[in-house]
Amino acid sequence: MANPSAVCNGHLHHHHQKQNNLLKSGIYKKNGITKGMKKNGVSNGTLYKKTFIEHFEQAPMYVAVLTFLGFGVGTIFGYLRDFMRACGLEKRNLAAEREEQKDFVPLYQDFENFYTRNLYMRIRDNWNRPICSVPGPQFDLMERVTDDYNWTFRFTGRTIKNVINMGSYNYLGFAETDVNALKTVSIELQKYGTGVCSTRQEMGTLDKHVELEKLVAKFLGVEDAMVFGMGFATNSMNIPALVGKGCLILSDELNHTSLVLGARLSGATIRIFKHNNMQNLEKLLREAIIYGQPRSRRAWRKIIILVEGIYSMEGSIVHLPELVSLKKKYKAYLYLDEAHSIGAVGATGRGVVEYFGMSPDDVDVLMGTFTKSFGAAGGYIAGKKDLVDFLRTHSHSAVYATSMCPPVAEQIIRAMKCLMGLDGTTQGLQRVRQLGKNTRYFRRRLHEMGFIIYGNDDSPVVPLLLYMPGKIGVFSRLMLQKNIGVVVVGFPATPITESRARFCVSAAHTREMLDTVLNALDELGDFLLLKYSRYSKSAHPELYEETRLE
Repeated sequence: MANPSAVCNGHLHHHHQKQNNLLKSGIYKKNGITKGMKKNGVSNGTLYKKTFIEHFEQAPMYVAVLTFLGFGVGTIFGYLRDFMRACGLEKRNLAAEREEQKDFVPLYQDFENFYTRNLYMRIRDNWNRPICSVPGPQFDLMERVTDDYNWTFRFTGRTIKNVINMGSYNYLGFAETDVNALKTVSIELQKYGTGVCSTRQEMGTLDKHVELEKLVAKFLGVEDAMVFGMGFATNSMNIPALVGKGCLILSDELNHTSLVLGARLSGATIRIFKHNNMQNLEKLLREAIIYGQPRSRRAWRKIIILVEGIYSMEGSIVHLPELVSLKKKYKAYLYLDEAHSIGAVGATGRGVVEYFGMSPDDVDVLMGTFTKSFGAAGGYIAGKKDLVDFLRTHSHSAVYATSMCPPVAEQIIRAMKCLMGLDGTTQGLQRVRQLGKNTRYFRRRLHEMGFIIYGNDDSPVVPLLLYMPGKIGVFSRLMLQKNIGVVVVGFPATPITESRARFCVSAAHTREMLDTVLNALDELGDFLLLKYSRYSKSAHPELYEETRLE
C-alpha cells in the first residue's frame, strides 16, 4: 500500500518547518517519491503551472493484518472444500479432466484455479450483471438469482429500474438515446449500414474515416491521426509496429493490459519503473544510456516510455511535465495513452496535455480511445504525419482488422464537434466543466466522510479502498439494494491487500444523484467500518522533491 502523497508545483511558499510538522502529525508521510521541497537546489515550480495534488493514504496496520487474515481463512476453507470434493462429500461444479487425460500435462495449473473456485465464486454475483438500457447516468438491470451459491444464475424476468450508474466510463454523458442528438448517426446508419466488411488497406477506408481522422488531428492540434475499430487493439497492435528487437520499453508498473500486451508482442526489452516515480525512471534511463543492450553493450535502437494519462485503477494522473523533461534530456520517445483522460480533463477536454498547459508536440505518440468520453468505440494514434503514414502501412490493425463501422464514426464526429463548439453550441464545454465540478464535489465529500480514496483531485476515476475480501461482495450487494450500481475490484486486478470500489463520475450525474450515492456511502461506511482515513484533508499540499531536470 502506498503512502499518502501530494504534489504541489507552481507556488513554493511552504516552509520546511510546516512540512515537518505535517509529517510528525501523520497527515502526510514520506515515501520513495515524496521527500521534500528541493533537491540539488532546483525547485519543481518551473515545470508545473498549477497546483497538482494526489492522495495515496496508507491504511492503519490493523486493516492490513485483518486483510491478510481474511485471505488466510478463505484459503484454509478453500483447501478444506477441495478435500471434501476429492472425497465426494461435496459436489464438484467445475469442469474436471477426463480419466483418459489424467496423465496429460494440464492446460492450466490447478492452483491457478484455486482462487476462482474457492474465493471468486463466493462473490461472483457482483460482476457481469446484464443491463438492458443505455449506460447513462441511470440504467435498467436484469434481475438474476442463484440457487447454487453463484455457480449458475437464472433470470427472474424482473427488471430493476433506474439504478444510478457509478461504474460506466460515460464521462461526458455522450452515451445517450436522445433522438435529436443521434439524428446524424441515424442518417449514417441508413446510408452506410452497420459494417464495412474489409480492412483499411483493402476496401475499408470510407469518407467517414477520412473526415474523422482530420477532425481528430484538428482537435488534438497535431499534423495527422489514424483511427481504429477497437481501443484495446490500438495499443496491442500498434506498439509492435513502432518497436522491436534491439529496442527498450520503459513501462509504468500500473499500465493497462493493452499496453503490456503490445510491449510483449513487440519483442523489445521491457523494464518497469515504479508508478509515476520520476527518480526511478531517470535511473533506468541513465543505465540504458550507459550500459546499452545486454551482452553486446550496443546502443539501443530506440528507447520508448509507455505511460497513461489517467490510470484507471488508481485515479492518478501522469506527471507529464517531468516525463517530457526526462525524455528530452535522454533523447527517448514518449507514448501517451489517453484512454481515460481525453475528454475528461483539460479546460476543453483535450486531455492531460492541455491539463498541464503543454504542447502536443512534446509527446511523440498520442493514443486515445473513443469508448469512454465519446460514448462510442475504437481508438486513435496521432502525432507527426510521418508517424501516421508509417502506421498506415505497418500497423497490424490497419492490415488485418475490420474498419470502424460508419455509424460509430459519426457518433465520434458528433461528440467531438460538440466539444469543439462546431455544432454552434457551448454544450460540449458545459459538459467538461460539469464533469470537473462533479468530480471535485464527489471526492471532497468522500474525504470529509473519512474514506481512503486514491488519485488526483481532478480525476473522474475515484477508487475507494475496501481492503478486506469479505467486504467486496457485501458492499456491492448493499449498494445495489439502494439502487446504486458500482464496480468492485479485487485481486488479481489490484494488489491482494488493496481491494476497492471504483466510481466513475459523469457530467450527466445530477447533484441529487451524487448526494444519493454519498448518503448511501456514508451509511455503509459506518455499517461496514470502511472509514479508515486517519486525517482530514489539509489545505496545504505536501511538496514534491524531484530529480534535477534541465
